[in-house]
Amino acid sequence: MQPNIHDAIRSLYSNAVTIYGEDVNAIQVLDENGNNIEINISDVNTQLNLLQTNYTTSKTSVITKLTALGLTTDDLKLLGV
Repeated sequence: MQPNIHDAIRSLYSNAVTIYGEDVNAIQVLDENGNNIEINISDVNTQLNLLQTNYTTSKTSVITKLTALGLTTDDLKLLGV
């Protein structure tokens, strides 16, 4: 699954338990006690780009390996790749 803003926040803020919203400029992040966690928007955007790049690279590698094993485009679609 393609990484999203919540994944980026969780990877940067290990104490993040609850995340409300999808817009990084209006997102609310809470710890286990319900306290607000201040996030650095620039860091979150950078982390999201890194996670998405790594995901794309890994997915491309998997597709290449499966194709080398003889799987067709239709086979890959059935696998959800």
